[in-house]
Amino acid sequence: MVRKLTGRRTQGAAVAVRSILIALVTLVLVAGCAPGRPESRGVTGPPDEAVTIGSFNFAESELIAELYAQALESAGIPVVRQREVGPREIMEPALEQGLVDIVPEYLGSALAYLEPAASVASLDAPAARQRLAEVLAERDLVVLSFAPAENQNGVVVRKDTAERFGLRSVSDLAPVADDLVFGGPPECRERPFCLVGLRDLYGLDFQRFLPLDSGGRSTRAALEGGDIDVGLLFTTDGHLSGGDLVLLADDRSLQPVENVVPVARRRVVERYGPALVERLDRVSAALTTSELSELNRQMTIEEQDPATVAARWLAARALV
Repeated sequence: MVRKLTGRRTQGAAVAVRSILIALVTLVLVAGCAPGRPESRGVTGPPDEAVTIGSFNFAESELIAELYAQALESAGIPVVRQREVGPREIMEPALEQGLVDIVPEYLGSALAYLEPAASVASLDAPAARQRLAEVLAERDLVVLSFAPAENQNGVVVRKDTAERFGLRSVSDLAPVADDLVFGGPPECRERPFCLVGLRDLYGLDFQRFLPLDSGGRSTRAALEGGDIDVGLLFTTDGHLSGGDLVLLADDRSLQPVENVVPVARRRVVERYGPALVERLDRVSAALTTSELSELNRQMTIEEQDPATVAARWLAARALV
């Protein structure tokens, strides 16, 4: 792990930190060259006066980052976009080291990553936000207001699979899991809310695991094509409204609260003050789960550009 810098970052130190983190990204990219693994675009150095907004390596994160970016730009705050940086293992050190200034996070997953031993599933959204703020304060990071919008991991099967085995909840998979192939993001193997939790809480041992992407096109295609029988998709996935895919109920409450929340570097919050905080809080207050699902549908099914989708939503709510 690269060391944390304090005080004003000099140009030489910034270059050194960028070099170390880019080396980390390169290692992940090399590992990602295996078939089926998603690529990460990595992190480059932004102008010092701009606010750098990063997104994880899936479409919804890019959309929310675009909502934040356009809202801040409308307040005259300069923004640099770092799209599809990668999973949390890359994004979190990028945020700490100042290569990214703001990230659209998810309460439960962020807290579980930072405190693996925490009983995240027992916390409601305000409690999870409070604890996350306490943990990140030690890293000079600030947790702003969370949105009503929530996006959890969802265990999904095809409609014919659900009918054949009588699947309505995740628990229903137990008698047949050893004959089924599970697909999801590569990091699913180690994540407590993915394969680890499905095994420990639900007793599910699948025939094999196929590494794909983070709740995206590859996982949906593998499900629809029969390459996998069970997939990890997001509960706000626009394809879930079509009827061909069935979201199984999380009947043992494996998934924690996952409200969308901006996490920002304290230095950036202090630099721009209320102009930044109020803009992001207004976006959060207006974003609901149903609207987030609809925005995802526009991107993934209608194939609209995230920037266009974001601009239309913000304008309709007088947020720009």
